[in-house]
Amino acid sequence: MRFDIITIFPDIFRSVFSGGVINKALEKGFVEVKVHNLRDFALDKHKQVDDRPFGGGQGMVLKPEPIFAAVKKIKREEETPIYLLSPQGRKFDFRLAEKLAQLPQIILICGRYEGVDERVIQYLATDEISIGDYILTGGEPAAVVIVDAVSRFVPKVVGKRESVEQDTFFEDLFDFPQYTRPRDFRGLKVPEVLSSGDHKKIEFWRRKKSLEKTWLLRPDLLNNRELSLEDKKILEELKTEKKGMNNELDRFS
Repeated sequence: MRFDIITIFPDIFRSVFSGGVINKALEKGFVEVKVHNLRDFALDKHKQVDDRPFGGGQGMVLKPEPIFAAVKKIKREEETPIYLLSPQGRKFDFRLAEKLAQLPQIILICGRYEGVDERVIQYLATDEISIGDYILTGGEPAAVVIVDAVSRFVPKVVGKRESVEQDTFFEDLFDFPQYTRPRDFRGLKVPEVLSSGDHKKIEFWRRKKSLEKTWLLRPDLLNNRELSLEDKKILEELKTEKKGMNNELDRFS
């Protein structure tokens, strides 16, 4: 799995992948990250990669020539996807991350300033990707997020496949609460069920907490998945418990 990142600020990436799981994956050759300075593909002696927009307006726009030239040199296969990182793109999520992890190469173009010449979007980029409904100073932070998220789905990058499968959003559910020692911290105790040794009860508790957290914080995610009869029963119990709590609060209000 190879990531090629096109940017005008390559130094941003100099240390960002120097530690943790991604660094180990790079060292072992499970993934490869190549950062390309867009200015190396500029056509003039001043290495200019941006210019004023036609029609007037604020800011500068990245020119098409350097980007087309960079992609031509970097692209290994005809079907290699090219993504422009932009707030106008499709929302990046774990499904897209898992899909991209199946590819041998992806090219990420980091947008800057007021944007990128529309001809890059229309005739070069496969698609645009956004990591959220907010504006960044450039596409570089988004590129880091994508490399990190996609790499987790590349075989051997994460030690155990189960670790990825239990992650939040893998099945449209938030993760269950996790605890470690000490058992009692300032009077805040770990739920007894977790130290009961009863794996069936622990599994049920975790499932219930996962459904509860998803239902309370992101109920829309539950609409995206098929619920088992047991899950439906748990949700009904949670709703009954919630209703009972609200009734108790109303008594004292």
